[in-house]
Amino acid sequence: MVMPDSEIKILKDLNNLRSAPILDENQLQTLRDELNKHIDSSDWLTIGIMASSSKMATHVIREIEQSLNLDHMKIVQKPNEDGPVFLKANQNTGDIYIRIEHGLGEGIILSCQQNDESKETMTFGPFPLDFFKIKN
Repeated sequence: MVMPDSEIKILKDLNNLRSAPILDENQLQTLRDELNKHIDSSDWLTIGIMASSSKMATHVIREIEQSLNLDHMKIVQKPNEDGPVFLKANQNTGDIYIRIEHGLGEGIILSCQQNDESKETMTFGPFPLDFFKIKN
């Protein structure tokens, strides 16, 4: 059974979605607050972006870098053709890889990584592509 977007109240509610839900401002703020606690207790992040194009995915990763005050990461590999993509960014290495990937949904997946391998890696999402957009 698919959960209606209106019933998404905590990060765990996103777990089984293929694509990011449409969320209202209250839901966005609640999820941001919960996510920030996990980000603050992690050592580094891996970020996955499912988007309609490399251009869109690159725009989203730059918004995330700015929003979370991350160092600018470098694109190591990207496709020469147009199409839906999966972008994987690794904050620890600073590398971004983009590949054509058909059949994915749309959204951001974020994994909070730990240097101590005995600590659990927590993965969250999918979040809407504008989840980290800084509001002016």
